[in-house]
Amino acid sequence: MHIVETDLEIQREPFARPFAFKGSAFHEKWNLVVRLKDADGYEAFGIGGLAVLWSDATVFAAHTEMGGNLLQASLLEFALQHIKGKEFADPIALFDTIENEVFSYAKAITGQGDLRRTFALIALVALDNAAWILYAKRTGLTTFDALIPEKFRSFLSHRQSHVALVPAVSYTLPIEELRAILDSGAYILKIKIGHPGDETEMVKTDMACLSQIHSLASQYETEMTDSGHVLYYLDANGRYGEKNSMARLLDHADNEGILDRIVLIEEPFSRPADIDVHGLPACFAGDESIETIADVHIRLEQGYGAMAIKPAGKTLSLAFRMIEAATRYNVPCFVADNACVPVLVEWNKNVAARLPAFPGVKGGLMESNGPENYGTWDRMLSEYPVPNASWLRPRSGAYVLDGNYYDQSGGIFEEPAVYTRLFKK
Repeated sequence: MHIVETDLEIQREPFARPFAFKGSAFHEKWNLVVRLKDADGYEAFGIGGLAVLWSDATVFAAHTEMGGNLLQASLLEFALQHIKGKEFADPIALFDTIENEVFSYAKAITGQGDLRRTFALIALVALDNAAWILYAKRTGLTTFDALIPEKFRSFLSHRQSHVALVPAVSYTLPIEELRAILDSGAYILKIKIGHPGDETEMVKTDMACLSQIHSLASQYETEMTDSGHVLYYLDANGRYGEKNSMARLLDHADNEGILDRIVLIEEPFSRPADIDVHGLPACFAGDESIETIADVHIRLEQGYGAMAIKPAGKTLSLAFRMIEAATRYNVPCFVADNACVPVLVEWNKNVAARLPAFPGVKGGLMESNGPENYGTWDRMLSEYPVPNASWLRPRSGAYVLDGNYYDQSGGIFEEPAVYTRLFKK
């Protein structure tokens, strides 16, 4: 792939309400759209959404919401200028060429020597997706199965018929909306913990919130989990400073009859490198602190029992490698969201559908929180290239996937006109 032209556009999508986690909140999603053209005339587009608060809360706190987004978007502009006029064997080679340079640039413009690498990775998602589509066009590949590099195919060889839709229950989600989510058949809830306040206040509020959610969710049953209960996936987003604080939360969960419903706890600690989770009665998963393959191995040694995979948060190129690393140690993987728009949900779903069934769940597992976050979700679905596809909308808490879904690869090879027309001036 000899890249001769690059272009960039930004589309802003407001949230229905502030998206609250990590003790803070943001109000809109910036979607970056990349156009690539190679020397043979092939053209491809890619979309990626920004998430400054998720990727580095320190940067988020140091700037206005728009300012943080501008900094993150500038990393993609830097990458696009860096690849212009150069040749790459494939998308992974392109990613390997620019990742460290973009990260160094990110540290320079933010002034943070301890910047999280994730801040740079999410900025590269639109470019990485465009590179994969360009590669597919050049090589005549028309399905996601064919797009998966040979060395990773054995780790993504499943074809799940059901992938659990895991809606996010943020601090600000009204209880009436939670009831509607449960009435629709959701059988796994991603509950945001780590409320605002100091550690003592945070744990106290988390306990009360968990009990309130359980008092409602415990009234529901499902055939899609081994226990028949609605399960909980807690996401602390690195808010817990001490292992003892997490132990107190889990003691409370045990006393309230909640513990056996907690299928996993994601990204518990603010200093994950300093705290192992051995001795805590739950399955822990790494998320934004997992930035390299070395991090995967470190978390496994610390007692973590699952890995969050984020094609739309850390690039598909890195996701392949992380799945390989975790699977070699028999550690289950699942796919997590970043308030993704429908195009990115389908990139995520292509990965989630091919992973093994998640323990305790009948099928795959994928967080997707679009309906909760966007008041315009139905409009966005109507603008998707295959808007009437049966697998685009969940049924009874899951995406139901058939042969047609796998044949079409969720529609990711179709041009998303709502974004590509941004370049037609």
